[in-house]
Amino acid sequence: MFSWSKRDGKKDPELFQNVTEGLRRLYRTKLFPLEDAYRFHEFHSPALEDADFDNKPMVLLVGQYSTGKTTFIRHLMEQDFPGMRIGPEPTTDSFIAVMHGEQEGVIPGNALVVDPKKPFRKLNAFGNAFLNRFMCAQMNNPVLESISIIDTPGILSGEKQRISRGYDFAAVLEWFAERVDRIILLFDAHKLDISDEFSEVIRALKNHEDKMRVVLNKADQIGTQQLMRVYGALMWSLGKIINTPEVVRVYIGSFWAQPLLVADNRKLFEAEEQDLFSDIQGLPRNAALRKLNDLIKRARLAKVHAYIISSLKKEMPSVFGKDSKKKELIAKLPEIYASIEREHQISPGDFPNVKKMQEILINQDFTKFPSLKPKLLEAVDDMLAHDIAKLMTLVRQEEASMPTHTVKGGAFEGTMNGPFGHGYGEGAGEGIDELEWIVARDKPSYDEIFYTLSPVNGKVSGAMAKKEMVKSKLPNTVLGKIWKLSDVDKDGYLDDEEFALANHLIKVKLEGHELPATLPDHLVPPSKRGQETM
Repeated sequence: MFSWSKRDGKKDPELFQNVTEGLRRLYRTKLFPLEDAYRFHEFHSPALEDADFDNKPMVLLVGQYSTGKTTFIRHLMEQDFPGMRIGPEPTTDSFIAVMHGEQEGVIPGNALVVDPKKPFRKLNAFGNAFLNRFMCAQMNNPVLESISIIDTPGILSGEKQRISRGYDFAAVLEWFAERVDRIILLFDAHKLDISDEFSEVIRALKNHEDKMRVVLNKADQIGTQQLMRVYGALMWSLGKIINTPEVVRVYIGSFWAQPLLVADNRKLFEAEEQDLFSDIQGLPRNAALRKLNDLIKRARLAKVHAYIISSLKKEMPSVFGKDSKKKELIAKLPEIYASIEREHQISPGDFPNVKKMQEILINQDFTKFPSLKPKLLEAVDDMLAHDIAKLMTLVRQEEASMPTHTVKGGAFEGTMNGPFGHGYGEGAGEGIDELEWIVARDKPSYDEIFYTLSPVNGKVSGAMAKKEMVKSKLPNTVLGKIWKLSDVDKDGYLDDEEFALANHLIKVKLEGHELPATLPDHLVPPSKRGQETM
């Protein structure tokens, strides 16, 4: 249990059983009053509800039609889900929240947004045109016990993008982006063109680059040379839209349970899939930290919004010329931003988009805006300066208490153990299933070198071994680790078997594999088995 007292000493201490309860209470008591007073929910994001704090981590899949979004979900779960449609044409025409449920079935959008246990109630604001294209697919699948997955309609290209959807597609995606833990952008290796609608969507995801991952799917359909060109073209295209100095992480592979058409890059695909799966599997463990981070971002935006609204109120005349002054203030909004930035020492990155803000302000009555309320701002400052820092301690405690909290089942189980695990039988793992000591294959050539080093009593000293080992040109830190792994009996010398082992590990490292933290059982020299020093 975690607790702290109000510093004024007049109120009872607040008791927080867990991070979720702490975030919920801080939002309700300190941040929500500021949001409510300055109409934050009309400008930026609806108020958070209990379900927003309680829900499982969510993964949002975004991409043009036929890039493999639905197939990707099918691949993760190894099971069809209700409402699933797959095809080369734009098949998924709805937002589908794939969630865990004991009974398999579909919940339509209008029923979904009135369920207080689901984090979708505020989607009601997008109207029937959207709700008729929104559903929840419930099923009993082990993957969904830890995460929920949001499938989205394929983003249109060419002539198709001129067809109106009847709702603000980019705004809906932005709503989801604020609440999900991971955003996966899928691209087809055969069609890298980024349409106007896709560009608009990626820009709508701005400020959520930390959640964003890119998947270059269907990469098995092209050869290595073409893949290099496609990857370069994708990075160039993304660089024009995502205006950040950091490079977005791109995972290359073929994410479905079918044979690879071009198997030249099989090892690359396996490594990339393993990295992506590890990223997704870590979401439950980091969910509390993500919610904490999102609450901090929301609080910073709410503070800036309060300064903007109160500044506009301050500039409004009390009697005459209100309409003309309103138009003038909207036009001068960039200057107002600059003034607030200087006065309150606020980073430019904390301000909302100017154009979007100007569009919303046109329909607002400035005379009804509240003036600055220092107490509400002080409460949020207090939350950011003290409460959040203390809640961070509880986050770390929860993470430490559940280190194995990860996504299980489906495709995540397929490569965890056994001979098809990533890297199984390679590098230091080579020979793990063989009866013969794997080092023995090359031992005759290693013995020739060993006996040129003038061994004494069948062993060479560290100084003599070093002269030979440094010829590999590996750094001393690596060679030092190889020495420790090879000197199995820890006597400071290497016999012929230990010397052969050292050369084998050098070979493993030179081939690009990592060294093991401890010597695997199958690499222990036969004469040392059962007597190696622990």
